[in-house]
Amino acid sequence: MAATGGTEVAEREIALRVNGVGRTIPAGWTLADLLASLELDARTVVIERNETILRDRSSFASLELAADDSIEIVHFVGGG
Repeated sequence: MAATGGTEVAEREIALRVNGVGRTIPAGWTLADLLASLELDARTVVIERNETILRDRSSFASLELAADDSIEIVHFVGGG
Protein backbone atom coordinates (compact mmCIF):
# COMPACT_ATOMS: atom_id res chain seq x y z
CA MET A 1 0.00 0.00 0.00
CA ALA A 2 1.12 3.50 -0.76
CA ALA A 3 0.75 6.41 1.63
CA THR A 4 -0.89 9.55 0.26
CA GLY A 5 -1.24 12.57 2.51
CA GLY A 6 -1.18 10.39 5.62
CA THR A 7 -3.78 7.98 4.22
CA GLU A 8 -2.94 4.50 3.01
CA VAL A 9 -4.26 3.68 -0.46
CA ALA A 10 -4.50 0.06 -1.61
CA GLU A 11 -3.19 -0.69 -5.09
CA ARG A 12 -6.15 -1.45 -7.34
CA GLU A 13 -6.37 -5.13 -8.26
CA ILE A 14 -8.76 -7.35 -10.15
CA ALA A 15 -9.69 -11.00 -9.69
CA LEU A 16 -9.84 -13.46 -12.56
CA ARG A 17 -9.36 -17.19 -13.21
CA VAL A 18 -6.32 -18.69 -14.93
CA ASN A 19 -6.66 -22.36 -15.86
CA GLY A 20 -9.48 -22.67 -13.33
CA VAL A 21 -7.55 -21.13 -10.44
CA GLY A 22 -8.47 -17.79 -8.88
CA ARG A 23 -5.76 -15.15 -9.20
CA THR A 24 -5.46 -11.46 -8.34
CA ILE A 25 -3.50 -9.16 -10.63
CA PRO A 26 -2.91 -5.41 -10.79
CA ALA A 27 -5.61 -3.52 -12.68
CA GLY A 28 -4.45 -2.51 -16.13
CA TRP A 29 -2.42 -5.65 -16.78
CA THR A 30 -2.46 -6.94 -20.34
CA LEU A 31 -2.40 -10.53 -21.44
CA ALA A 32 1.31 -10.06 -22.22
CA ASP A 33 1.89 -8.94 -18.60
CA LEU A 34 0.15 -12.06 -17.33
CA LEU A 35 2.22 -14.33 -19.58
CA ALA A 36 5.43 -12.59 -18.46
CA SER A 37 4.49 -13.07 -14.80
CA LEU A 38 4.01 -16.79 -15.50
CA GLU A 39 7.31 -16.89 -17.45
CA LEU A 40 5.53 -18.11 -20.59
CA ASP A 41 6.48 -17.24 -24.16
CA ALA A 42 3.47 -16.11 -26.21
CA ARG A 43 4.85 -18.06 -29.18
CA THR A 44 4.46 -21.37 -27.31
CA VAL A 45 0.95 -21.03 -25.92
CA VAL A 46 -2.65 -20.99 -27.06
CA ILE A 47 -4.89 -18.65 -25.09
CA GLU A 48 -8.63 -18.82 -24.59
CA ARG A 49 -10.32 -15.81 -23.00
CA ASN A 50 -13.90 -16.24 -21.86
CA GLU A 51 -14.34 -19.29 -24.12
CA THR A 52 -12.92 -17.55 -27.20
CA ILE A 53 -9.57 -18.61 -28.65
CA LEU A 54 -7.30 -15.62 -29.23
CA ARG A 55 -5.61 -16.15 -32.58
CA ASP A 56 -3.81 -12.80 -32.94
CA ARG A 57 -0.72 -12.95 -30.73
CA SER A 58 0.17 -9.39 -31.70
CA SER A 59 -2.85 -8.21 -29.67
CA PHE A 60 -1.57 -9.72 -26.40
CA ALA A 61 0.39 -6.56 -25.51
CA SER A 62 -2.69 -4.34 -25.84
CA LEU A 63 -5.40 -6.71 -24.59
CA GLU A 64 -6.19 -5.45 -21.09
CA LEU A 65 -7.54 -8.10 -18.75
CA ALA A 66 -10.81 -7.46 -16.92
CA ALA A 67 -12.29 -8.55 -13.61
CA ASP A 68 -13.89 -11.98 -13.80
CA ASP A 69 -12.10 -12.92 -17.04
CA SER A 70 -11.55 -16.63 -17.45
CA ILE A 71 -8.20 -17.36 -19.10
CA GLU A 72 -7.16 -20.82 -20.23
CA ILE A 73 -3.54 -21.29 -21.26
CA VAL A 74 -2.30 -24.35 -23.11
CA HIS A 75 1.49 -24.50 -23.11
CA PHE A 76 3.28 -26.60 -25.70
CA VAL A 77 6.35 -28.46 -24.48
CA GLY A 78 8.84 -30.08 -26.85
CA GLY A 79 10.22 -33.47 -26.13
CA GLY A 80 11.99 -36.32 -27.68
